[in-house]
Amino acid sequence: MLNVEEIRRDFPILQRQTASGARVTYLDSTATSQKPLAVIEAMNDFYRRSNANIHRGVHTLAEESTALYENAREKIAKFINAPSARQIIYTRNTTESINLVAHTWARANLKAGDLVILTEMEHHSNLVPWHMLAAERGIELDFIPVTEDGLLDLDACRSLLTRGPKLVAFTHMSNVLGTVNPAAEIIRLAHEAGAVTLVDGAQSVPHFAVDVQALEADFYAFSAHKMCGPTGIGALYGKTSLLESMPPFLGGGDMIKEVKLRSFRPNSLPHKFEAGTPAIAEAVGFGAAVDYLSKVGMANISAHEHEITEYALERLEEIPGVKVFGPSADKKGGVAAFTLEGVHPHDVAQILDQDGIAVRAGHHCAQPLHEKFGIPATTRASFYLYNTKEEVDLLVNGIYKVKKMFG
Repeated sequence: MLNVEEIRRDFPILQRQTASGARVTYLDSTATSQKPLAVIEAMNDFYRRSNANIHRGVHTLAEESTALYENAREKIAKFINAPSARQIIYTRNTTESINLVAHTWARANLKAGDLVILTEMEHHSNLVPWHMLAAERGIELDFIPVTEDGLLDLDACRSLLTRGPKLVAFTHMSNVLGTVNPAAEIIRLAHEAGAVTLVDGAQSVPHFAVDVQALEADFYAFSAHKMCGPTGIGALYGKTSLLESMPPFLGGGDMIKEVKLRSFRPNSLPHKFEAGTPAIAEAVGFGAAVDYLSKVGMANISAHEHEITEYALERLEEIPGVKVFGPSADKKGGVAAFTLEGVHPHDVAQILDQDGIAVRAGHHCAQPLHEKFGIPATTRASFYLYNTKEEVDLLVNGIYKVKKMFG
């Protein structure tokens, strides 16, 4: 198990006090995680010692920068058990990773009438690109329903798969409900139906061990900033055969092997999809974040989050007027999205903030899911390796304060 107090000392921002004098209680890691000193210092050291553009230079700094950038890719590949670092494409975030698949694989392989299966619990990042493609190409979209207890309806999934979809794209873990979906089973069923699979791993990779080979995922997308790394960089894992068959995403420097006035040849993987000067320092930070999480241990992180989440759900359910959405703690990650009767979620979040408690309020980029449950918004508390039961108690006390204020 984790020594949480020791871990908390690794995160400078957790020592911060707000204007009211309250110490920050950060319960918004689903939106973005905080960064440990190891990541901050790795990026600082890069800019102080090794900053230069990559791949093209032969001087010392360029070679150091290139090595750091590519070594981070190797670490990321190992972290998700990808067969090769060539299968890790740097992107800006999970959203760009999904859009890369939509703009390249999908535009090369989907035509009018082809079916793409999504789910009702998807983040907008895994909805809007497919809406855009449907408008452009006339593809058909259909959705695996979410049950009242926040799980995917797998019987409905099996029924949809009999219609011969070309792509099944779904989240591994819901950013609202916390539901951890049975990714391996969904991928197996999709493959049996002849479909390619794309998994949104933004909320899974930071919180429990992910093995893309065991899952047999065709594409898997995730972001550094949700896993103790910097903003502005993410990754797309893809099977080599798919990545090699896909056209490039963006045109420019470094994604080419040869350019003539009237033609060009794209570079080999992974550089084929990485046009222009990339986020080099951010890649260094990404690698440092992977090192940090690996040292702590993903099994330890997962067990700690489960304990905190179980405790949080018990405490929240004690509060009259609170309704928590999603399944029980054994079927979800560290997320508790809730409503408080008679109080708008934004008011809840704003009052909690007066005591330094940071939660998220709104539709969390999942409007269709909120519509499914007949609500405009929820307040969301989310937990990570640095959170404690004492912070859950502060959250609960804060909600009682909200109730008192609103009568």
